[in-house]
Amino acid sequence: MFTDTHCHLNRLDLTKYDGQLSGAIAAMKEANVTRAMAIMCDFAEYDEIADIVSRYSDDDLRLGMSVGIHPCEDIDVLQSASVERLMETAKEEQVWAIGETGLDYYWSTENKLAQQDSLARHIHVSQQLKKPLVVHMRDAKEDTIDILKSEGAEHGIIHCFTEDWDTAKRALDLGFYISFSGIVSFKSAQTIQEAAKNMPKDRILIETDSPYLAPVPKRGRPNEPAYVPYVASFIADMYGCSSEEVGQLTAKNFENLLAQYH
Repeated sequence: MFTDTHCHLNRLDLTKYDGQLSGAIAAMKEANVTRAMAIMCDFAEYDEIADIVSRYSDDDLRLGMSVGIHPCEDIDVLQSASVERLMETAKEEQVWAIGETGLDYYWSTENKLAQQDSLARHIHVSQQLKKPLVVHMRDAKEDTIDILKSEGAEHGIIHCFTEDWDTAKRALDLGFYISFSGIVSFKSAQTIQEAAKNMPKDRILIETDSPYLAPVPKRGRPNEPAYVPYVASFIADMYGCSSEEVGQLTAKNFENLLAQYH
């Protein structure tokens, strides 16, 4: 029923599962998580993530992955992501999306141009392969929206949304879906909560971004995909419905997003 649209399955803290990813997978199924997209941030991760997706995907849990370079990677890594290399790596059927790409000026502004060039290349690959874009946006909303618009990007995901409703509207106008992580449940996240309240119900998604940003009541602990129902529950309280309804709604939205490319 629940879909985690953004998780890092190869980076999970597996201490509670005796170091076994199979334990986290079992917890996902127990929590009724039926689909998840494992996110790649560097070419060095591709083989490991592809193996996880191939090994653990079954009738009860559909797993896919993305291919892309995170904007916080070093300049040489960002520059290594040529259109040709991304195209070749992302052509497999188990690759559902292109990213995580985007702009992050919070950690560094020294590599702005490299980030921007990388984002543009990812957009071109998304367009050519007809796979949705996964966009990271932190302290860079103006440049991110401007590049998405100028390069003709559409039908992707703004992941782990942390901006205001006005920014969400601008992304929605470009055809993007907005994905909310556990941050939406934090007391200090009123601006993000307001955006979530105003979202058109056919364009909202949920995610964990695990192992980061565990939602309340798990905040401060290592995050995992099995916690995505907590994100759904918080949003459900704002909507005045059940977490199961939010789970079904967001799962359908993700399915509709992928269907636009097939």
